[in-house]
Amino acid sequence: MDIIAFLKSQFICHLLICYIFVMTGLIINFLQLCTLPIWLINKQLYRRINCRLAYCIASQLVWLLEWWSGTECVLYTDRKSYMKYGRESAIVILNHNYEIDFLCGWDFCERFGVLGSSKVLAKKELAYVPLIGWMWYFLEIVFCKRQWEEDRKNVVQSLLNLRDYPEIFWFLIHCEGTRFTEKKHQISMQVAESKGLPKLKYHLLPRTRGFALTVQCLRGVVPAVYDATLNFRNGENPTLLGTLHGKKYHADLHVRRIPMEEIPEDEMECANWLHKLYQEKDLLQDEYFKNGTYPGTPIKPPKRPWVLVNWLFWSALLLFPLFKLVANLIISGSSLILITFSLIIIVGSVGMRWMIGMTEIQKGSSYGNNEMKQNN
Repeated sequence: MDIIAFLKSQFICHLLICYIFVMTGLIINFLQLCTLPIWLINKQLYRRINCRLAYCIASQLVWLLEWWSGTECVLYTDRKSYMKYGRESAIVILNHNYEIDFLCGWDFCERFGVLGSSKVLAKKELAYVPLIGWMWYFLEIVFCKRQWEEDRKNVVQSLLNLRDYPEIFWFLIHCEGTRFTEKKHQISMQVAESKGLPKLKYHLLPRTRGFALTVQCLRGVVPAVYDATLNFRNGENPTLLGTLHGKKYHADLHVRRIPMEEIPEDEMECANWLHKLYQEKDLLQDEYFKNGTYPGTPIKPPKRPWVLVNWLFWSALLLFPLFKLVANLIISGSSLILITFSLIIIVGSVGMRWMIGMTEIQKGSSYGNNEMKQNN
């Protein structure tokens, strides 16, 4: 094992990475709070500032994927569409099969310069979670409770607020509503059978109402929908913990640009269109598993240096005072202080494992596990 691989596997390195991420997040969350008065004076300036602040947090997770683990991401698309990525706002439909598919979605955003302004449709509970959740709150992320009657009004208002957004943004949405598991898939296909819909092999039945509402609210502002389908080569099952340990994965992302004009305006027709799209995604996955590749031109979008620059800046800012503090504690020789510091490290390691556990499939949302009427 070479020295770099050895360091990547060490717990102390993982703890330092998480320390930098947490402290950066808390500082950025505080700065975001301080920008609230700017909203009253100049809303668009507030938005531009928060896009840059949010980038400081989100790009650290992308750094973990791109630079620390060295994961390769190959994009399959056509050249004409490729030239438009990053130059227009878009709704991005992602499949939800892997623990780090959200991270690959962010990497896709980063390669085309829209990471800081990217949006998602997220669970309301996440708005109260420090770091990422608070960052999303200041970014005007669309939150929902997964109760349609309660959500509709709030989601519509949040989406309409994005119509005058000053930055190019990508709205990332998992139409399946929850991450794929065999149990959820079995229940979902029972619903498909009861509705007379074709069964899917690799996806859950899409939740059509949220997508139709998103298209309805952003039509005229967003010129296209990007249908993105993610897979990993050689049966790899990537995890955030594996990424933290420096394990290299090989991702393939097929992206198809669909002009908004091709998506029906009527809600029922839009729902049928989405079901057809997921049937096509299923066939695409079938082809991938048979041939080991997607159709289209394979392209490796270049990594932008700003992810690395941002991480090096925060590392230099935060690690020097930490190392100085540790040195002073050792020199002091106080048993009480050393025990207290050791307890802080233990609490930090437990917190780190908890954050990683939030992404694990077996600890994921129970949404979709119960046999209930599908809200489509």
